[in-house]
Amino acid sequence: MKTALVTHPEGLLHQTPAKVHEQVGRLDFVLRAIEDLPLARHSAPLAARNVIETLHDPAYVDHVLGSIPEQGFAFIDSDTDDETSLSPTSLNAVLRAVGGAARAVDLVLSGEAPNAFVAKRPPGHHALRDRAMGFCFFGNVALAARHAMEGHGLKRVAIVDFDVHHGNGTQALLWDEPRALVVTSQQMPLWPGTGTPEERGAHDNVVNIPLLPGTGGAKMRALYAEQVFPRLRAFDPELILISAGFDCHRDDPLAELNWREVDYDWLTRNLCAIANSTCAGRVVSVLEGGYDLPALASSARVHVEALIRAHAD
Repeated sequence: MKTALVTHPEGLLHQTPAKVHEQVGRLDFVLRAIEDLPLARHSAPLAARNVIETLHDPAYVDHVLGSIPEQGFAFIDSDTDDETSLSPTSLNAVLRAVGGAARAVDLVLSGEAPNAFVAKRPPGHHALRDRAMGFCFFGNVALAARHAMEGHGLKRVAIVDFDVHHGNGTQALLWDEPRALVVTSQQMPLWPGTGTPEERGAHDNVVNIPLLPGTGGAKMRALYAEQVFPRLRAFDPELILISAGFDCHRDDPLAELNWREVDYDWLTRNLCAIANSTCAGRVVSVLEGGYDLPALASSARVHVEALIRAHAD
């Protein structure tokens, strides 16, 4: 079996203003970077509304789906966020981002694929129950976790978010979910300002690993080895979901960490090793941030290569 790639060309149709870093080119660069890899390619379906409403308020879903403009850009919350907007061709991209993550869960849990990478945009880990923010509209990974639990009956789903910005939306959406372990590492201080170690979830199911500006791969590896990997093993997940943001790279314009491609390779290999020992290698990785296009492309490639090797070894 091959690692699954779940994507759809409509992800390229979500247009954003020129000043915004979350651009069409992000997905284009990622897809071109991995186009020669031996992957089983699958189409990301449109998510049904009732799936989204398992974690998001119906009135908020109405707001997002009803805000698609006929031309130009519609800002979902213009009073507080001047970067999260919709274009006339955004709707299907937004729905396929949710649907693609759920489809990848189905492929892996059914045994059709050993693991999966979901190449989509917009990202999702900042979306709150009733608010879009940080380029995100719906909680793609949180909804995928919910789908694994409700649709497949899983009792323990682990999420590891290594995006440079704290996955405040994922944390909030799963704060009171004892079946989910949410582990995030993020630069602090940095927007959105959440993600302290004291934020532990309603069931001690949240683990935050703040990283000081300038943190490089050696320090990251030590923290993951000391704090993250033991917690994952103890949780004994039936599935590991990854929020794969590649903006910790030293070239990224939105942050100040100093990771390199070898660090993403190391982290992915270790997460896959834990999955191999706890849940038959079942890993679903979903694209989040990364805003230097060459760094995003090269980092995503080594990440996907590590997913491929995880079940080939």
